[in-house]
Amino acid sequence: MAFIIENNNGRRSIRLNTDDIINIVREYQNITYGSYDYYEIRKKLDNFDLFLPEDII
Repeated sequence: MAFIIENNNGRRSIRLNTDDIINIVREYQNITYGSYDYYEIRKKLDNFDLFLPEDII
């Protein structure tokens, strides 16, 4: 689960664990399967929303 870390400057950081990273890579591979052109990949990714569950610490 992604953790949002608040700091004193008002900017937040998001800490990802190994499972989060693997899930992001898996989704990327599923979305872009069969695409070899940079612009085709960008077009597919532009039409996809990726959401991470969060836990505020």
